[in-house]
Amino acid sequence: MKTNQLIGIILLVTGAILIFFGLNATESPTEEIAEAVTGRYTDKTMYYLIGGAVSAVLGLVLTLKK
Repeated sequence: MKTNQLIGIILLVTGAILIFFGLNATESPTEEIAEAVTGRYTDKTMYYLIGGAVSAVLGLVLTLKK
């Protein structure tokens, strides 16, 4: 297995974990209250979701790249 593929798999798994934590955070009571008041998620939740998405996409590209 090439180094790039291994790094890609690690990034893909890390991205999936971050997205999982981000989605769980969106359902917390404090997050729902903050969203109802401000109309958006907190910065921490957004960092989880955006970071997870970027990591997952980058990991997928590295894994599939030959």
